[in-house]
Amino acid sequence: MKIMMMGSGGVGGFFGGLLARAGYDVCFVARGAHLAALQKHGLTVESEQQDNFSISKVNATDDPATPGIVDIVILSVKLWDTQTAIRAMRPAIGPHTGILSLQNGVTKDDLLRAEFGEEAVMGGVGYVATHVSRPGVIHQVGTMQRIVLGEYNGENSKRAVSLHAALLKAGINAELSSNIRAEIWKKYVFLVGLSAVTTAMRSRLGPIRTNAQTRAYFFEVMREVVAVGRAQGVDLPQDYANDRMRFADTLPEDMTSSMHHDLERGRPLEVNWLSGGVVQLGQKVGVATPANRAICDILTFQAEGQKEA
Repeated sequence: MKIMMMGSGGVGGFFGGLLARAGYDVCFVARGAHLAALQKHGLTVESEQQDNFSISKVNATDDPATPGIVDIVILSVKLWDTQTAIRAMRPAIGPHTGILSLQNGVTKDDLLRAEFGEEAVMGGVGYVATHVSRPGVIHQVGTMQRIVLGEYNGENSKRAVSLHAALLKAGINAELSSNIRAEIWKKYVFLVGLSAVTTAMRSRLGPIRTNAQTRAYFFEVMREVVAVGRAQGVDLPQDYANDRMRFADTLPEDMTSSMHHDLERGRPLEVNWLSGGVVQLGQKVGVATPANRAICDILTFQAEGQKEA
């Protein structure tokens, strides 16, 4: 199986690293100092609670045409880079290539379908707390690492079964889902909540969940996402925000979101696709989302990142 990681930061670098370590033909698409480090020193994954590992030589490039046609593209670029990534990865897409996006948000696959057609796009979500700590090095917080994938028609296609087997062989906690749309929304509920509060409050998860006022706001952000999803016809339990709050209580105190990391580094934020997406979808179905709207307002000046003078 020939796999291209379109985006090799925290998510793509981590899961791609596990696949490469297991012997799969993986091409990492990256850029800048991270790419240079991958090409010179290989890839290193550091974890506070799991084994570290390094791969001394990896296939890394800034040109998605390099590997030729691939079997699977795993897309994990930031949402604002999606259209650029779509244009760049066209040479790697053949008539039987499957595209699996592990990006955030619930409208990500609509953009892929518009470009590559319904048949090419698989549904997927990735769960892992990682970031590029320095060029060529991925840092993992906690032990959570999981991918859920499936076809939107609910069938266990040959490509889905093959990719699922490869992920398991690589040591990834992988699941096949017959209702991948619901799985994507389940991640969206927690991701929006975690990203919103850690970024707007400039805090790790621990203090947020132990303070009564911030904990209540965290819950309200997630409750709005559930309400919007249910109004959209997604199969979400009405009390799913309660479930996600219990899940939050099991996570490390220093857990944060990639959006919080982006804020700290002056990078653009995905807020317009996360809390902003909740607001936009809520307007379409008549569901009020004041908590998420407040997040968008608070982060307005940071949304596009720090601009160079």
